[in-house]
Amino acid sequence: MDNRNKCAACYRQFNKMEHLVEHMRTSYHSAHEPTCGICRKHCRSFESLREHLIGPLPKVECERIFKEQGCDLCLTIFSSRNALHVHREACQFSRGNNMGLTNRMANLGIQDDLKMDSSRARVVALACKMVGGGSDGSLDLCARVCLIDESEKIIFHTYVKPRLPVTKYRYETTGMRPEFLRDAMPLRQVQRKIQDYLCNGEPIWQIRSRAGKARILVGHGLDHDLKSLEVEYPQMMRRDTADYPPLMKSSKLSNSLKYLTKTYLGYDIQTGIQDPYEDCVATMRLYMRMRSQRHKVEDYPLAQDPQNRNNFAAFRQSELERMAPEKMLEISRSDYYCWCLDSSS
Repeated sequence: MDNRNKCAACYRQFNKMEHLVEHMRTSYHSAHEPTCGICRKHCRSFESLREHLIGPLPKVECERIFKEQGCDLCLTIFSSRNALHVHREACQFSRGNNMGLTNRMANLGIQDDLKMDSSRARVVALACKMVGGGSDGSLDLCARVCLIDESEKIIFHTYVKPRLPVTKYRYETTGMRPEFLRDAMPLRQVQRKIQDYLCNGEPIWQIRSRAGKARILVGHGLDHDLKSLEVEYPQMMRRDTADYPPLMKSSKLSNSLKYLTKTYLGYDIQTGIQDPYEDCVATMRLYMRMRSQRHKVEDYPLAQDPQNRNNFAAFRQSELERMAPEKMLEISRSDYYCWCLDSSS
């Protein structure tokens, strides 16, 4: 088989050059994909990269080096065991790390004065806890919500009085009792405060750019949380750990926040009565870890950018078939917005 027909990113081999060209059209390989630090193979997600390094059928040489010099949390390869040891102390979070007094404040209850006037946070994380409504208690009703900033400080934390009657308090996971919601802030008031804070003075219909005043919103399953709060917010300003491609399963299904926290941050959450503050911290840490990745800087990093739309157009088929696989990789771009781009915006 002609080695010229081998993808320069994922190393998949093709019988014909035209098949490689078609693969490059649809794969959207880019500098933003998780990449093996040893053989430089591109993977579609960190789950795929993990399987490549330490899965049931890993690449033997990569597995050997990774076991000696690789971090099993961020999957980075280091030059020595000592460098790995130093790194691991910073990479390994603990459930209580940076969460002591603030977490106790969160568990004690409520900060519903919304310190929004004084907060200059550019990125905030949101999490809700639900009780049950409807005849069988299966309808999710938001009964508690928390907002934190990039430093994991609480901006807003309150119980929420749902519009509909609560038929199941789900005490085993929420710790919620009827008296907690009796004098809670009404949903409409919570919705208005959070919406105003996220928009940060910009009318929601005018939010068209990540460079404006509106805040970046981080969470896990944000569609569900925002729906329960009856809050609208533009998709371009959301960073959802449940549907971010590098954090999804190889089958493109979502991983749970509990799994992501254990696998990529190194500690357990949601082990008893669940606190939305804890979920906020986990999603913010995952976001910051993904944002801090150092990827090649490109003027137009997305496949949908006008400058990239014709890179693999059909009328260039003959030219593409004469192109080296490495050159095709150079003109290929990502089909998702990498969070590392937030660092430069």
